[in-house]
Amino acid sequence: MPSAPEVSHAATAHVRPPYPLSWQARAFNVALMMTIKPVLELAPINPTTMRLGDRIYALAGGFLRQLPSFVRSEPARFANFNGEWLRAGNGLREDKVMLYLHGGGYFFSSAEAHRPLTWRLSRAAKRPVLAINYRQGPNHHIDLAREDALEAYQHLLDRGYPAEHILIGGDSAGGHLTLVTLQAIRDAGLPLPRAGLCFSPWTDLSCESGSYESNRTRDPMFASRAVAALSGYFATGRDPFHPHVSPLHGDFTGLPPLLLTAGSTEVLRDDSRRAAQKAVEQGVQVVYEEWRGMPHVFQLFAFWLPEARAAYRHISRFIHTVERD
Repeated sequence: MPSAPEVSHAATAHVRPPYPLSWQARAFNVALMMTIKPVLELAPINPTTMRLGDRIYALAGGFLRQLPSFVRSEPARFANFNGEWLRAGNGLREDKVMLYLHGGGYFFSSAEAHRPLTWRLSRAAKRPVLAINYRQGPNHHIDLAREDALEAYQHLLDRGYPAEHILIGGDSAGGHLTLVTLQAIRDAGLPLPRAGLCFSPWTDLSCESGSYESNRTRDPMFASRAVAALSGYFATGRDPFHPHVSPLHGDFTGLPPLLLTAGSTEVLRDDSRRAAQKAVEQGVQVVYEEWRGMPHVFQLFAFWLPEARAAYRHISRFIHTVERD
């Protein structure tokens, strides 16, 4: 049986029964610890290594772009970026939609490489997903990603989707962008979406989260040094406490309900915990799930991890709950 998450509706988690990790999760964590993490412990963070990392990921992750036969994809084009529409199966609510913002540290990956996650979100949310390839570093400033996400959201409004029928989600850097975009939508006076979903979000580029140290040796994928170096790169010349740089330090007042998830051993775990706590303190309805022993954005690996497949049932329940309220 998959390990159960810690779940909270008030950002103070209580513990579900401690089922053991699946053998798939144990094997996957060992594989990550022996391959990805050592590279991140040593690799410098600069434009050259970013471009190289993006190319290697694009080649190595080609299998991630494959779609099941029941999933339909359609290209989406905008002025400065592109993306795709995904529809997983029949019977979707075409009057509802999710905007998805992929992760990748603001310098690698793509909407296409996140298909194992986005097509499952389409099925769990029972609606099409618009996943965009917002502009990324090192060639583009992170503020342009916010502009692209806002443009995509306005596009959905212009197509006639009511704001209350729109969800916005993202993982890792995309979780960062989700929170930045939600705050920007509110500040622009636009109607807010029904809910936001953030998977292992990167919320504080000032790197004050205690899990950078407490989970330094426990995180199977990420090295604290690499995350701190990447934070420093994108915060160079900026106030790391500015909401556009670290949405954790922004104002959550008035935001729609949020689902935040993290793995208990992630170095970024406390970025999620602290964001959930602050959102609750500022009157936002929050569901925070902390999945024991899960790696960063484990939902992307549902083809292997039973815990990830279970997580989509939790996502579906969250969406059903907020749309019923």
